[in-house]
Amino acid sequence: MNNRKAALGFIFVTVLIDITGLGIIIPVLPKLITELTGGTISEASKWGGILLFVYAFMQFLFAPVLGGLSDKFGRRSILLISLFGLGIDYLVLAFAQDLWWLFVGRLIAGIGGASYTTASAYIADISTPEKRAQNFGMIGAAFGLGFIVGPVVGGLLGELGSRIPFFAAAGLTLLNFLYGLFVVPESLPRENRRPFSWKRANPVGTLLQLKSYPVILGLISCLFLVYLAAHATQSTWAYFTIERYDWTEAQVGYSLGFVGFMIALVQGGIIRPVVKSIGQINAVYAGLVFNALGLFMIAFANQGWMIYAIMVPYAFGGLAGPSLQGIMTGQVDSSEQGELQGGLTSLVSVTSIIGPPLMTFIFAYYTNLENELYLPGAPFILGGILATISILLAYRSLSKLH
Repeated sequence: MNNRKAALGFIFVTVLIDITGLGIIIPVLPKLITELTGGTISEASKWGGILLFVYAFMQFLFAPVLGGLSDKFGRRSILLISLFGLGIDYLVLAFAQDLWWLFVGRLIAGIGGASYTTASAYIADISTPEKRAQNFGMIGAAFGLGFIVGPVVGGLLGELGSRIPFFAAAGLTLLNFLYGLFVVPESLPRENRRPFSWKRANPVGTLLQLKSYPVILGLISCLFLVYLAAHATQSTWAYFTIERYDWTEAQVGYSLGFVGFMIALVQGGIIRPVVKSIGQINAVYAGLVFNALGLFMIAFANQGWMIYAIMVPYAFGGLAGPSLQGIMTGQVDSSEQGELQGGLTSLVSVTSIIGPPLMTFIFAYYTNLENELYLPGAPFILGGILATISILLAYRSLSKLH
């Protein structure tokens, strides 16, 4: 592609709008679940974890298929299918009359696979080896900016009604679909495409194809723990802050907006000079240390204002992900980037199958007033332990590159 900057701009806006739509619904989902079930926040967190499990299980099954199809047919068409499915999901959630509607919506969204897999392969297509970590950081920046706008808007709209944010998310996502339909160009030249194989386009097969890259297999173990630890935050944040600090939907949205700002700052700007200065491997180490430190600090923060201070070091954990992706994509042929990204998405989905029930059930147990120990930060303690182990695994794997 002749104009790489323009292509990066296209995919940046696509991911930005997609994540904004997702961010809009996060602050209000606990309220919607409690309305449909009549239970407490502690009880709602368990249903929230199960809903995330359903979405992740479907994504685990279908993401490698979408990755393989994008290697055969190109990125653009698969990206559009994903976006359309997510838009339908939000509409189903908006009109939900009982809890089962939420499960149907999550099934649809999981099959669609969202847009992250294909967007990552798109970035790999148009990036030179030395720019891959920085360009993957742009996806992280789009996530960050989406979570600045989305949760704040969602929290404010949630004050008007629990269904309003879902209609807003559906509108944004379908607008994103139209943007992709008319604006986003194809990134994968026909000469770099490969035949589709059902044997390779399945969760186990996709991961087994990576066995010929020993460094990647080692880093997969590290990423597995990082992603699993992240569910202490991703799966319980709204429930945790409502329970621990008695926050409103708007306050939850403001906090997530600040998290998004810090992610955008680190992955959109700081990561470039850091990687240039200390290299990708040292950037991985630094990010993993900050990640573990932040999780432990969140666990023991007893006042709401502390969360904003802790988010500063925690956000620097974002140095690790793009640097790890940059290292791994450098070990894979250009014709297999879609398969690699499908495999990594399957890895995320495996942790999302395990993580939400694990973290939300731990949260529900330690916030149940009938139990002797009340410890809302328990999921973050577990996350910190897992993140610490990931540092040791990273050292073992990356030392082979020296």
